[in-house]
Amino acid sequence: MIARDQAVDWERIVRTTSRLMQRQGYQATGLKQISQEAQVTLGSVYHFFPGGKRELAVEAVRHGDREFAEFLRAAFDREDDPAAAIVACTRELAKGLRESGWLDGCPVTTTALESAGREPEIQQAAEDAYENWRTLVRDKLSRSGLADDVAHDLAHSVINMLEGAELSAQVSQSEAPLEIAGRHLARLVDSYR
Repeated sequence: MIARDQAVDWERIVRTTSRLMQRQGYQATGLKQISQEAQVTLGSVYHFFPGGKRELAVEAVRHGDREFAEFLRAAFDREDDPAAAIVACTRELAKGLRESGWLDGCPVTTTALESAGREPEIQQAAEDAYENWRTLVRDKLSRSGLADDVAHDLAHSVINMLEGAELSAQVSQSEAPLEIAGRHLARLVDSYR
């Protein structure tokens, strides 16, 4: 029973950290705030993450990676056509952003940008996340019959454009950047088939 309770606390700490860093970044997110919002003691945070905030941030980025990977997999499973799946992704991302009051963008980008060049462990976790997402897109494109080298390059373009469009949608508080990105990415994918 104690191990199960500890696992629940660990998961709550990581999820809370991921959400806070998604919204306010690495620097602005403190361990005291994390413990309060996760409804655990500060001692529990240090118990699970003796390396402190940096160690917790790495795990929060990994959580964001898993969360977005699940989102991509679900979208790709619902749509056989990769172009249609990408359009569906952009619509769902736009809807989620709007419903969050334009706060819940990419679960990795804010932390990745803020820690670039200063926090190598966090930066590596973010790069691993982007590579994981590119692999998911590449595999979807390859399964649709695109050559591996084309699928590889397109996967980079898809993730890059999704990230940029999501950030632009947050700044402008408009779904339009994601909708436009979805249409253009679909045309790009279709142009290779």
